[in-house]
Amino acid sequence: MDTQVTAKFKILKPANEVFEAIVDPVKIGNFWFSSSSERWEQGKTVTLRYDEYHAEGVINVLEIEGNKKIVFSWGAESDQETVVTITLKELDHTSTIIEVNESGLKEDDPEIVNKMIGQKEGWVYTLTCLKAYLENNVTNLRASLIH
Repeated sequence: MDTQVTAKFKILKPANEVFEAIVDPVKIGNFWFSSSSERWEQGKTVTLRYDEYHAEGVINVLEIEGNKKIVFSWGAESDQETVVTITLKELDHTSTIIEVNESGLKEDDPEIVNKMIGQKEGWVYTLTCLKAYLENNVTNLRASLIH
């Protein structure tokens, strides 16, 4: 079983704006987490907060390629660590394809199908919020998904 999920969106902004929205600790609060403890850089451990859910998590930034790629792992504290690869492909100076691939979900987990569906749903929602933020300056969609 292929234990990875992928979501892919077209965002009508250049790659550098999409990239900055993710790695900038202030901008991320407009579409995803409430905040991140610092700018995402290769080798850093970053704490992400979700104030609305009274939750926080830690990511390990494994690889950064400016305006092209972000790779991080998360979930280690719950023994369910996965690796997320975000790739950006600028089509022209006005649009970018963003693809998120999350791999490493445990295939022997009896809840694997539900977890994969949940992660896919979460990534589609996150990218929807990112698109709304960057294209239309909508900042109040995040943290509305109810499981």
